[in-house]
Amino acid sequence: MATESLHRTLAELGLPDAPVEARPADPAVHHVRAKLDREIRALLAHEPGTRSGADPEDLHQMRVALRRMRSVLKLSGRLVGAGAEPVRAELGWLGQSLGEVRDYDVLIGHLREVIADFEVRDQAPGHRLVSKFVSERAAAKRRLTRALSSARYSTLLREVSLLTRAEAAPEEVPHNLVTGLAKPHRKLAKAVGALPADPPDDDLHALRIHGKKLRYAAELAQTSAKKKQAAKIKELLKATKDFQTVLGDHQDAVVAAERMRAVIESVDGPMGFVAGRIAERELARRAEARAVWRSSWKAVDAAAKALHA
Repeated sequence: MATESLHRTLAELGLPDAPVEARPADPAVHHVRAKLDREIRALLAHEPGTRSGADPEDLHQMRVALRRMRSVLKLSGRLVGAGAEPVRAELGWLGQSLGEVRDYDVLIGHLREVIADFEVRDQAPGHRLVSKFVSERAAAKRRLTRALSSARYSTLLREVSLLTRAEAAPEEVPHNLVTGLAKPHRKLAKAVGALPADPPDDDLHALRIHGKKLRYAAELAQTSAKKKQAAKIKELLKATKDFQTVLGDHQDAVVAAERMRAVIESVDGPMGFVAGRIAERELARRAEARAVWRSSWKAVDAAAKALHA
């Protein structure tokens, strides 16, 4: 969003021009408010690019900002009052529209890279295959644009902005964001421990979501951490990012392979042949991720335990 337009929007929402800052010694609620303030600013900054579609990265970053807000409200929303849960639910609504388009962006970008390595005779049917998903993405993008232009979205922005300056609930008790990381770590560890040797794809996708929640909680806790704690949280952030990357590659491969299977069932000839080639590659990529995800998890587990040692 252009600077002048962004400042105007911030003023309409009752937000100051400068981001809210929280010092390490400040109460946890101040850090939660500051985090929500930073993320709504990021969301607004990437909204124009998301609307125009000029750069898929804008939509990606807008979605990341939204997910961070949802994670903060899930873990620490009680610090900013009773309005946190309804806002989190509404962020989920917007996230569905953003996620639908983002999934197409990831798929289309990956398919173009794969097809670029194919022989010349497979290029044309490969491009026709991509065009099919480009058309589907356009329909999803129209739905997203309607959502961003709705009164519901405007109301959501106002509600998030109110949480950035809401007073703590009267019954609020002291809360330590660093020790609070134990909870998302336990949930992730429990989910890992419940998996069989060869987990279903959906279970690994759910595991990635648990890991993402731990990462976002660590980002929030980092702002309130002491020097030694901050160094350990940095290691945890690196480990969780690597963990997300491995399981993200796995999920992208699973989705791409399923998409190719659906195409094969509806077409034949050169396009069907290309879809089959791509599906084979995606299954190999899925297998590669499955071979390394447990070692990636061990790094996360070790970093989290070191933090609380």
